[in-house]
Amino acid sequence: MEDINLHFTGDIHAITAANNLLSSMIDNHIYFGNELGFDKVVWKRCLDLNDRQLREVETGLSNEKNIVSRRDKFDITVASEVMAIVCLAKDMNDLKRRLGNILIGYNKEGEAIYAKQLKVQGAMAVLLKDAIKPNLVQTLEHTPAIVHGGPFANIAHGCNSIIATKMALKLGDYVITEAGFGADLGAEKFLDIKCREAKIKPDAVVLVATIKAIKYHGGQQKENLAEENIDALEKGIDNLYRHIDNLKNKFGLNVIVALNKFNQDTENEINYLENKLNEKGIQLSLVEGWAKGGEGAVDIANKLVDLVEKKEEFKYIYELDESIKSKVQRVATNIYGAKDVEYSEEAEKEIEKIEKLGYGNLPICIAKTQYSFSDDAKNLECKDEYTINVRNVELKAGAGFIVVLAGKIMTMPGLPKVPAAESIDINEKGEIVGIF
Repeated sequence: MEDINLHFTGDIHAITAANNLLSSMIDNHIYFGNELGFDKVVWKRCLDLNDRQLREVETGLSNEKNIVSRRDKFDITVASEVMAIVCLAKDMNDLKRRLGNILIGYNKEGEAIYAKQLKVQGAMAVLLKDAIKPNLVQTLEHTPAIVHGGPFANIAHGCNSIIATKMALKLGDYVITEAGFGADLGAEKFLDIKCREAKIKPDAVVLVATIKAIKYHGGQQKENLAEENIDALEKGIDNLYRHIDNLKNKFGLNVIVALNKFNQDTENEINYLENKLNEKGIQLSLVEGWAKGGEGAVDIANKLVDLVEKKEEFKYIYELDESIKSKVQRVATNIYGAKDVEYSEEAEKEIEKIEKLGYGNLPICIAKTQYSFSDDAKNLECKDEYTINVRNVELKAGAGFIVVLAGKIMTMPGLPKVPAAESIDINEKGEIVGIF
């Protein structure tokens, strides 16, 4: 587990290096005369660390001749467009094509400048030649699992790579893949972006839930979540119902709820949840894989085998030929349950620019808090009407989608007051402790 959660095979380091190679090539081009006429650079550097100090920086302050200082920004590596490209590329040629299509800046006439004009896509692909290959690992019970890519669904498209998914589909009778950070984020992007790009569709959706999370959305305080509270469960279950409704009725998919069991979950709470879901015609499976391994997941495996045989009518939330605003409106109102969408002046200008460049037909990737259907992380119950506030919009021409930044979401997170790093260590046996 520690290896997978740390450096693993070095994929993220390769993505970081490829991203920052492009940055260095941009500034080097400007240093040697700026033949392409950069007036505005939009490409950001990246780092695989939470570091809020890097959200906005000043570069080129050495006062050397010809060095042009400029404001720059950092993303965390999982939000890098290079990460998205690795996950959406179909093969090495497609990877190079997408890297070349990265929009990196504009000249004084407002014309777009792309990475391929710096002839850098080949060198970037060389750095990614191993990172593009899926990683085969195994569970403690020797079940094969393919781990590849890590774009977080609150700030990116949140799915593993198309290459990994298609490889798994070739190798296995049943394939389960993850779309993280909630069904409003991960699942929507998996279905509207990845499935569309890869020309695949799921036969069923496993919606993972916990008693603790449902009670938290029902108003129970974090420090008391271990205590039985049917009232909080009753209030919080509306959040679960909304996710189910999105998947079943908006996307037209078969759904089963996997209840990830914790030791403190009571029989009353489990029975209450199962009865409520039965009333809605939704199956629940109590999953105890963490405690019992495969034996604790036999029930959901059997139910899934039956569920995937049921017919479904999968549909996207929007069509690509709709305007950018129309696509955002459809996701915000149909999936998030918002009454409307409001745009900043900067976002309005960027949308106009993107559509003028001819990219208005790309899918959208909304970056939003994972804690709420709204763009307010503290609005857990979403009882009252709310609006989605679009702060900015960014074109990811290489990845092939448009990032829509909503609310206060940051693509370079900060550390908490007590960082996990304080508890992580390695002992004299070389064993890593404190990650879990």
